[in-house]
Amino acid sequence: DGPRRWTAEKARAWAAGRPWTLGCNYIPRTAVNTLEMWQAETFDPATIDQELGWAEELGFNAVRVFLHYLPWERDRGGYLDRLERFLALADKHHIATMFVLFDDCWKPEFKPGPQPAPRPGVHNSGWVQCPGPDFLENPERWGVLEAYATGVIGRFRHDRRVLAWDLYNEPGNSDYGERSLALLEKVFGWARSARPDQPLTAGIWDESKELAELNRFQAANSDIISFHSYQSRAGAEKRVDSLRTHGRPLVCTEYMARTAGSRFEDVLPLFKAGDVGAMNWGFVSGKTQTIFPWGSKEGSPAPAVWFHDVFRPDGAPYREAEAALIRRLSGKTG
Repeated sequence: DGPRRWTAEKARAWAAGRPWTLGCNYIPRTAVNTLEMWQAETFDPATIDQELGWAEELGFNAVRVFLHYLPWERDRGGYLDRLERFLALADKHHIATMFVLFDDCWKPEFKPGPQPAPRPGVHNSGWVQCPGPDFLENPERWGVLEAYATGVIGRFRHDRRVLAWDLYNEPGNSDYGERSLALLEKVFGWARSARPDQPLTAGIWDESKELAELNRFQAANSDIISFHSYQSRAGAEKRVDSLRTHGRPLVCTEYMARTAGSRFEDVLPLFKAGDVGAMNWGFVSGKTQTIFPWGSKEGSPAPAVWFHDVFRPDGAPYREAEAALIRRLSGKTG
């Protein structure tokens, strides 16, 4: 009989032993997607070091970082070394890392090597799914995914610099729906078999009835409950209240889309007051172009109000008032 889900008591003890989780989803401004971030040719420790320095000054103590199986498949030793480098840089800035292993969002096609340049004005024009439809529909090919999941978790399973393992981002997105459930179930099994010291989670992101089965599985198998909220304060409050019923620590692993009504000044004080971990989408404006809204058209002019992101490429905050709020809530000032 393999390892089991953490008890609620163990999960609460884990949370009690840590500071309030405050941070962002992180990719350097020089990377258009996870492949460009992690492939040897384009891995950019100098930029990562600089940007995580800005995160530290803001009072962030955590980053959520997406991985991909492809660099593992091509060169697992080199890939693990780059993950190690990343963890060392984050730790230098007193930042813990939540790694994301799989992801159903954005482009289904991808290949190794040089990645396409961003399409002007398009939100996340180069972001790629992991593993994508070719794998999702073919369980006989999941051996490489199992080796990747157990290999990465196995390498860092006792590492205090790893905050948690977010096993699967937005399962069922890109119209996969329940088709992602079989892989999600396997991923939890593989991750448990690696026996990590850190908690496992997969965030609840869409509470519609089409994804009810996925949501049930995620909530029943996560050690800590993570979720996404791009709603206004009232919507975020409702989601937090509904998820509190699980009796486990809560971390919002995606929020903050200004023109969609999810803003730092409204939502972050709510999360802080409720001891809900908070990780906004986006950090430095760069090749992902997430200052543009979802669905932005090619050639769109720069938006009057940024959708995501906190810093300009030169390290100046997009809005000083937001930066001041984050510093204050993090205890960096006043």
